[in-house]
Amino acid sequence: MEKRNVPEVRFKDFADDWEERKLMDVAEKVNKKNIDLAVSETFTNSAEYGVISQRDYFDHDVSNAENIGGYYVIGENDFVYNPRISAMAPVGPINRNKLNRKGVMSPLYTIFNMHDIDLSFLEFFFKGDKWHQYMYYNGDTGARFDRFSIKNEVFFDMPVPYPKEEEQRKIGDYFENLDRLTTLHKVKCEKLKLFKESMLDKMFPKNGERVPEIRFKGFSGEWEQCELGDVVDIFSGRDYKHLSAGDIPVYGTGGYMLSVNEALSYERDAIGIGRKGTIDKPYILHAPFWTVDTLFYVIPRESSNIDFIYDIFQTVEWEKKDESTGVPSLSKNAIYNTQIMIPSLNEQRKIGLYFKELDNLITLHHLVYEKLNLFKEAMLDKMF
Repeated sequence: MEKRNVPEVRFKDFADDWEERKLMDVAEKVNKKNIDLAVSETFTNSAEYGVISQRDYFDHDVSNAENIGGYYVIGENDFVYNPRISAMAPVGPINRNKLNRKGVMSPLYTIFNMHDIDLSFLEFFFKGDKWHQYMYYNGDTGARFDRFSIKNEVFFDMPVPYPKEEEQRKIGDYFENLDRLTTLHKVKCEKLKLFKESMLDKMFPKNGERVPEIRFKGFSGEWEQCELGDVVDIFSGRDYKHLSAGDIPVYGTGGYMLSVNEALSYERDAIGIGRKGTIDKPYILHAPFWTVDTLFYVIPRESSNIDFIYDIFQTVEWEKKDESTGVPSLSKNAIYNTQIMIPSLNEQRKIGLYFKELDNLITLHHLVYEKLNLFKEAMLDKMF
């Protein structure tokens, strides 16, 4: 049977084969230069962030008035190809200017505006990788290993899919809505992280004080000053290479590594904190577990709440360095001797539960954000 030019996943009511056009049929290369210096803001095209102001990307202007006269002017909704390759963009990214203003871009970029095709449809076609094969076949990395090389006339000879206008629009709208939903969860996650940071500052006493700025109802009186060594026990991780494979997770400073057949702690949950290098990213270890020798595991005593102690670990600034290497490091004594303020066990539990639920909400939005990104990647493959 003759192979039909249709995507794997499609909206209802569409059945016709897709046409194929060349990019030159729906695009015009932008050759207008900023000779009169009428535009002063320089844009860059990032694989991760898309078309973005150079000031936002680099925190300063890389270009200046002396060289932007030779830059191309990019208008609203113009597309731009960046030949710089990366893991995220193996043949270089193509993105659309959605900044709602003009800018200028280096002559290293290829800028083009579109006609007779839905802009969102084409934008998301370039977010996928169906066009990469054409680039690989017709171009190369050139003299510089980090830059893709393809002639302009060959680039604009690239085939692009061309379904009917209504289907183009529906696909473009679908991915626009998916992007909005993904961004929503990302923004919520970032806002919750900032909120947590603020609450950690307000719900624990500041230096020299004995009560926090914000407190749950029903609790009063001063917090007690003590050392961490009064409320926790610290244990060293050990090498796991002599163990067999199993179902006990092994953790290092970066998190889960693999699973073995023995545990260092079978019943008590703990707080993992790095001994060298990553010492500022503690996390909860649920028993049973094994930890490597670069990770301490800290078990709170019966008089303290693990979630509350975990919150304290996130407020402490561990400014410890190995004098011989300059690498951040922690010793058991440095942890034991750290001065903290601690309330009653009931108040500890209340605070610990509050931040645990906040962490769960942050994790939820982050997981949804990641899953939506994976779903989008799958649909870009199936809908084009």
